Amino acid sequence: MWDQLTNPENQSSEYLAVKAREMEEMERFMEELNGSPDPCVLYRWRDAVTDIRQMLQKRATTDGDRTLFLQKFRRNEPFRSITYRQVLEDVNALGTALLGLGLKDRNIGVIGRNCYQWAETYLAVVGGVGVIVPLDKELHEGELHQLSGKGDLAAVVTDSKHFDDFIQIKDSGDTDIRYVIGIDLAPEDEDPDKGILSWEKLRETGRRMTESGVRDYIDAEVYNDRLAIILFTSGTTGVSKGVMLCHKNIITDVMMAQTFIQVEKGDIFFSLLPIHHTNECTCSFIESIYCTGSLAFCQGLKYIVSDLQEVEPTLLLAVPLVFEKIYSKIIREVRKKGKEKSLKAVFAVSRVTRKVGLDPSKLVTKQIRATFGSKLRTPIVGGAAADVKVLDFLTDLGYRAVQGYGLTETSPMVTLNPDAGGHTRNESIGHVFPMDQCMIYEPNKEGVGEICFKGPNIMLGYYKDPDATAAAMVDGWFHTGDLGYMTDDNYVYITGRKKNMILTANGENVYPEELENYLLNSDYIEECMVWGDEEAGTVNNNRICVTLRTSQENVEDKLGKDFTDEQEYALIMGEVEEVNKKLPAFKKINKVIIRKRPFDVTTAMKIRRFVKDNRRA
Repeated sequence: MWDQLTNPENQSSEYLAVKAREMEEMERFMEELNGSPDPCVLYRWRDAVTDIRQMLQKRATTDGDRTLFLQKFRRNEPFRSITYRQVLEDVNALGTALLGLGLKDRNIGVIGRNCYQWAETYLAVVGGVGVIVPLDKELHEGELHQLSGKGDLAAVVTDSKHFDDFIQIKDSGDTDIRYVIGIDLAPEDEDPDKGILSWEKLRETGRRMTESGVRDYIDAEVYNDRLAIILFTSGTTGVSKGVMLCHKNIITDVMMAQTFIQVEKGDIFFSLLPIHHTNECTCSFIESIYCTGSLAFCQGLKYIVSDLQEVEPTLLLAVPLVFEKIYSKIIREVRKKGKEKSLKAVFAVSRVTRKVGLDPSKLVTKQIRATFGSKLRTPIVGGAAADVKVLDFLTDLGYRAVQGYGLTETSPMVTLNPDAGGHTRNESIGHVFPMDQCMIYEPNKEGVGEICFKGPNIMLGYYKDPDATAAAMVDGWFHTGDLGYMTDDNYVYITGRKKNMILTANGENVYPEELENYLLNSDYIEECMVWGDEEAGTVNNNRICVTLRTSQENVEDKLGKDFTDEQEYALIMGEVEEVNKKLPAFKKINKVIIRKRPFDVTTAMKIRRFVKDNRRA
């Protein structure tokens, strides 16, 4: 295969031998995967690939005229198709230009909206330039500055939202950033002498280079077990960890996932979640390429329904919040029309008739199903725990609705509910992938303990953080920090949150230590504990709360000895609001509780996070 996709004359015999061994390894992996006796392995795939670049090359060679990406480049225009062949040509051009800037083996950031330019940048960097570092577009300049240094970025590709931020970061001189490459920057507005480049012009420069015979990028050596991607788990100072992933991590994760759900050549994926999240990046973006499918980029949250109806995807990955909002809207309309009882009756009948291949609900719910487009087959819920009633509702509509579980450190999927054969359990986060292992560490008498995984999709470690790596990876097992149990037939159930992380309803991770560090910068806050109010409901984001004790002396200095509780509360709320100004919406603190009595603490004087009384005044 390699001699069909590359030019062996331009590559060393040692490298070609490595690629041959990689292919043999992946073919063995595929053979073992297909031969698994696990009844949840419903679908068999024969197409082994070694890495993301080879996967794209292979698809462009065999299906070059098929559509890979669909995007609206202007608001009122129809979706435009970009073929596999065109993507490969564009990736080779951009990669060649990046090498021409001297960025070989350097870390390159990418940040911005879900779009073709983002995807092309990712593919170009991992395909022979260096290490891609996707960044959260909701972060503020301060956090991006910290991550630019922590991630050793030499260049960043950004859209207009953060373009000026990165100019300031580059000009500060305390990072390694040499180039800021603007996705939206017009070619005539670039300033190469200052390292300010137009993404469009840069790619065209690379195209001319490849046409003139420059093959540095095309013949670059790509090893599937070496660092290719760094994903920061949170935009925090002192808390964020750079998860290191390789091509093999991503490819094996995709190959395993497609044995549990029906994914076919020509399927259309709908890119809705932020693409810097590994959930969207692996399970929609990379998976669409593996199955020779298409990926349509949604224009934004307010355009979800219209874009769904225009694109008509077959698979839709989203966090529970998206499905819950659509569910709530549908139910309100049904109740308004007085048809809730009749709809439930149809669902009850369909649950029985589906067993013999009949589904009368599809006729009755045609208008409801049109919300998602007429071709949707599989809604996939990930990123947070799904509401069972929503999954049941989607199933009653005739969809193969499933939920899965994973983390950035697991590339991300490690469990998934199979979509057929009676193997779907909506209460479970899914069945362990066939080539992964799951262990419940130190289970209690109910069998609940920390959920741990081992397998080919587990991260290489945390970037330049051996202590954090050693804490998370013990004897080859990745400790998730989540609590739960596993049944004898390998279905996993979560019973609690990670010890420190707050997982919001829209799938965002919030680390309390970050917010606490910000709050403790105030002279008026002595101790604090940030926590998530799970009782706030799942339709809206979980409320981020803080319980704190004030510095009485400093408060007195500010307000006087006879200050009232109301005055103290107003002062603290002012301090919290200052912190909130620096945070993206999902991290903002919404509730403040001031307590007068001491917190319940450990012998090390740390606040016990899971003692409920510590959340009270």
